[in-house]
Amino acid sequence: MPELAVRPDLDYTSAVYKDAYSRINAIVIEGEQEAHNNYQQMAALLPDHQGELERLAKMEARHMKGFQSCGRNLSVTADMPYAKEFFSGLHSNFQNALAEGKIVTCLLIQALIIEAFAIAAYNIYIPVADDFARKITEGVVKDEYTHLNFGEEWLKANFETAKDELEEANKANLPLVWRMLNQVQEDARVLGMEKEALVEDFMISYGEALSNIGFSTREIMRMSAYGLTAA
Repeated sequence: MPELAVRPDLDYTSAVYKDAYSRINAIVIEGEQEAHNNYQQMAALLPDHQGELERLAKMEARHMKGFQSCGRNLSVTADMPYAKEFFSGLHSNFQNALAEGKIVTCLLIQALIIEAFAIAAYNIYIPVADDFARKITEGVVKDEYTHLNFGEEWLKANFETAKDELEEANKANLPLVWRMLNQVQEDARVLGMEKEALVEDFMISYGEALSNIGFSTREIMRMSAYGLTAA
């Protein structure tokens, strides 16, 4: 994990900080809401794992409430319309895959891409967070690794039949992540989070997940490059 020194110059009460926080906080709230909905919906496609997926969904709902409390602690109103638009691409792609019964694509979007994105953001945020948000985020990030692990384990067990669809889903969805990182970089910088660190941590988490599933190093390098020029 890239390490960042705690930034003593951050003023959590300043108008500039709160303005940026209103969007970043909304993104993490919406991300957890999306995850809650996604895990619940995937249970219909994976009835043998319904209990586990419903458990993951409940954890995401708790995370969402935790991040809502972080906003209240700073007297910040989350900009939820902004966040819904921020996730609109991945949301649409997930819903389309769900409608087509493409569980492999759904798992790549939620259990790999979104979870790796969240892990990267939370890891980079923790060293620069206010004390209240740091405690909340440290608890959340531990859970996110278990969510990433669920997707890894299912896809690993079904790798031979899932591989082609995984590569197609990666090609369609990874460029969205780079655009999302570009879109959020200025607000993240105000909060003390540098884009380069976010990109690095995401690529580490995502690459490790692809490796654990069964992709070779050469395949991971090729898959990770989709849309990277936009970043």
